[in-house]
Amino acid sequence: MTSRLDRTFTALKQQGEKALIAYVMAGDPSLQVTEELVVALEEAGADVIELGVPFSDPIADGPVIQQAAERALRSKTSLRTILPMVARLRARTEIPLVLMAYYNNIHAFGPERFCHEAVQAGVDGLIVPDMPPDEAGPLKGPAAAAGLQLVCMIAPTSTADRRAFVASESQGFIYYVSLTGITGAKLLNVADVEKNVAKIRKVTKVPVAVGFGVATPEDAANVAAIADGVIVGSAIVKKMVAYQQQPDMVKQVAGFVRSLKTAMKSAPTKTR
Repeated sequence: MTSRLDRTFTALKQQGEKALIAYVMAGDPSLQVTEELVVALEEAGADVIELGVPFSDPIADGPVIQQAAERALRSKTSLRTILPMVARLRARTEIPLVLMAYYNNIHAFGPERFCHEAVQAGVDGLIVPDMPPDEAGPLKGPAAAAGLQLVCMIAPTSTADRRAFVASESQGFIYYVSLTGITGAKLLNVADVEKNVAKIRKVTKVPVAVGFGVATPEDAANVAAIADGVIVGSAIVKKMVAYQQQPDMVKQVAGFVRSLKTAMKSAPTKTR
């Protein structure tokens, strides 16, 4: 049986579209708001939702996501409270849900128990930014047994051998980090991103999604022209912060996501 992630990327490809992967920090400002956001973002055009799991030392994240994690931790959010929220969401939506979690959280939960309970709740994929695939032994077996897809990250500094290895390990999609650094930085040269995405595609048929630095509809359109998916995180969280005191915050954030998807649909796809 194919996964929600695989079905989504296949369907989009058949429609000539690219995946918009929208990131939100679970529990920022509350799990109830996160639940409403997921539903609203799907209606606005998001194809996959990436749910951040708050952690006290998120080394891959910039200030915007770090502050979101702090707010989520203050609201008592953890893996143990996120999974029941995912289960509630599954009664409302079939959109693929991917958790982005640092390994400490998974280790504390117990890898086998976590993978089993995550899939039971309705989680489709997992990104662990501080665990490269060659060190993922404690997680690979339990994830495979449970049917949880492990999404791996490739950096622009990766060697040809490294790209091939990571691509062979990634499931669902490959997360191409568009720049060296942390989330929230400005997108660098799109030509460089195009070059590196092409290199990855030479060694795999797994879809390639680009994240880090995509902040505007124009950015999203530029990346959609050269990749299979566009990951937007810090820009969405910034919108949440900008409207956090407004009763229509969810509507405003959904409007921004709609503008991203609209721009992506109008982007001409470059031939491979």
